[in-house]
Amino acid sequence: MDHQLEQVITTKQRLRKQTIHTILEQFDGKHMKLSQGSRKKKYDKMRQDPYSFFRGSAYLFFYDVTDLPFAFHTPKDKPTWIMGDMHADNFSGFQNEDHDIVFDVDDFDEGYLGSYLYDVLRMATSIRLMTSQHEFLEEEQDEFVDAYLKRYVKQLEAFHKGEDDPKDFFFTVENTKGPIKKTLKKLEKRKHSHELDKQTVVDHDSIRSFDIGKDKLSSVSKQERNDLSAAWNDYIVSLDQDDRHEDSFYKIKDVVKKKGSGIGSTGLERFYILIEGSDAEGNHDDIILEAKEARTPIPAYFFPYDEQFWQDNKHQGKRVIHTQKAMHHKEDPYLGYFSFHGKDFYVRERSPFSKELKDKHWQDHKDVKRTMKTMAAISAKAHARADVDIDEGVMDYHSEEAILEAIGSSKKLFRHQLSVWSKYYQTVVEQDFELFKEWLIEQEYFKS
Repeated sequence: MDHQLEQVITTKQRLRKQTIHTILEQFDGKHMKLSQGSRKKKYDKMRQDPYSFFRGSAYLFFYDVTDLPFAFHTPKDKPTWIMGDMHADNFSGFQNEDHDIVFDVDDFDEGYLGSYLYDVLRMATSIRLMTSQHEFLEEEQDEFVDAYLKRYVKQLEAFHKGEDDPKDFFFTVENTKGPIKKTLKKLEKRKHSHELDKQTVVDHDSIRSFDIGKDKLSSVSKQERNDLSAAWNDYIVSLDQDDRHEDSFYKIKDVVKKKGSGIGSTGLERFYILIEGSDAEGNHDDIILEAKEARTPIPAYFFPYDEQFWQDNKHQGKRVIHTQKAMHHKEDPYLGYFSFHGKDFYVRERSPFSKELKDKHWQDHKDVKRTMKTMAAISAKAHARADVDIDEGVMDYHSEEAILEAIGSSKKLFRHQLSVWSKYYQTVVEQDFELFKEWLIEQEYFKS
């Protein structure tokens, strides 16, 4: 290699590695305040493959893309609720408020108000990285991304024309095929006691408690339990009045810490809380709730500051459930929030009816393409729903209309530009992944 060319390449790599170092230190260190042990666990997951690295470094994605002059953004005065971390693994099957088993988006920790385009850009890149990991060719990746983008726009148009209504638009066993249908069918066969049987034990006095012998469950101190119990009434008060039972329904029977989590959630505190429930309605006696720590969403560090947004969403747990209620119509009736030990938490049911797609579901070309189209329709539904339904009188426009106006008549150009960009950014992520592994060695994170 020519010496001058080698010098240029080396310089670019050093600068990018320094950027990665600075961002990791700023977010995982200063903002997240992850311990060295937690960072090691997170980076051990991220170093598995480029897709895992991408999932664990959303802050790097937003650092790279928010100042780029993309076409097709919605105007700043017409934002929509976005997931903030939309990727192929943030979709799953679960039971909604009406006890229907549906396939939908399932992670709102990074939820924020902004342009829909960031969700779509991140999703398109994830499709390439994930399918590349499963050894699909570049041309096939192009096809998957195009199928996703085409269906996304088509579904928005269907909502805008009134052919479909995002308020009652769901994917169930009846209207799905392939891996999603198989996943939902398996969920329908589950017992209501599935999660209780998995996480708890019953002693000789018929008292149920968590099985702390499980690898990912650990006991809490008496002081922690007392402090959490003291804060619990704030959770009860935060529940929607239409969903709320009498206070005795939410009586805490047992609490444990949940160890282990997704890549981006590493280091966040999580608790499983067993509450009394009631058997008056059937299948509601003893319920497991999950309380998860919520922190400032990553997009907030890169999007323009919105004073009104932060006035309405000072509590980070409230922000997360606000996002979920905006993007789901039939949300979890146990959604609530509280503060504990100076940290914000949101609460949801640890549902017995929850299941993700597995690696084996990403092997067949036809199945993957079908899944991409379904995920695209769900993405469009989530964005189309996130306007007036939970903020009556606040937003005087429809999200799907604002998005379609931003795309205009240039639907082919929209698909082409996002496809090209996602292919470019896939290469960036793959190169960053190699630099990240070098950085780990230099920082001696996994020194033997």
